[in-house]
Amino acid sequence: MIDSHAHLNDPQFSADLAEVVARAEQNGVSGIINVGYDLLSSQKAVQLVEEYPGLYAVVGVHPHDAKTWDSSVEQAIADLAAHAEVLAIGESGLDYYYDHSPRDVQQAVFRAQLALARALNLPLVVHSRDAARDTLEILQEFSDVPCVLHCYSGSWEMAREYLKMGHYFSIGGALTFKNADRLRSVISQIPIERMLVETDCPYLAPVPHRGKRNEPAYLALVVRQLAELYNVTVEEAAAITERNTRLFFRINEED
Repeated sequence: MIDSHAHLNDPQFSADLAEVVARAEQNGVSGIINVGYDLLSSQKAVQLVEEYPGLYAVVGVHPHDAKTWDSSVEQAIADLAAHAEVLAIGESGLDYYYDHSPRDVQQAVFRAQLALARALNLPLVVHSRDAARDTLEILQEFSDVPCVLHCYSGSWEMAREYLKMGHYFSIGGALTFKNADRLRSVISQIPIERMLVETDCPYLAPVPHRGKRNEPAYLALVVRQLAELYNVTVEEAAAITERNTRLFFRINEED
């Protein structure tokens, strides 16, 4: 299994990161993709690649921090993206739930990171919350940039539009929540060949760990729920989602 979206660069892991990585390996996680959400966390994600085999990085600025984006940040992100183990730009997108950055700024920075991904020939990891229509319209402007809709929580109608564009979807612990019947219904309609699995740790821990710090070792709980939705074995779900992750992020089998 590959955890396609983690934040081991988060300060919550500063005291026991080595143990967290070891537990992940012991629980069948062969790779962890650490995703940046601002410049500092993106730098940390690249640093972790140097320290731990099997870790990869994604670098970018989250919509919460879009207000920090300027030409110097853009250049720094581009420089980080030159590292061999940096797989994508992100997470970038729109978040109208919290509005920590003005919406027009979020949109401009989303477009800037899509343009950067295009220029660097890299895919992009998308964050979208309460901004479904604007997210779709901006992604349609950059239809040549491969994207994964991280922690997807949108409608089937919107998912269908993304499928037409060739995009992928990633799902995590929310799939196991008791009140997630709508989400499970939507995900079950998306072809498994377009699905990745993630933890989004330290957030969104799956049942029975909900409310606690999440970590990559819990990824198997997400895979188990996904297997039930698609009526395949856990082993099949793990193998298919790992293959999808390698395809989307262009990870070689020997890595």
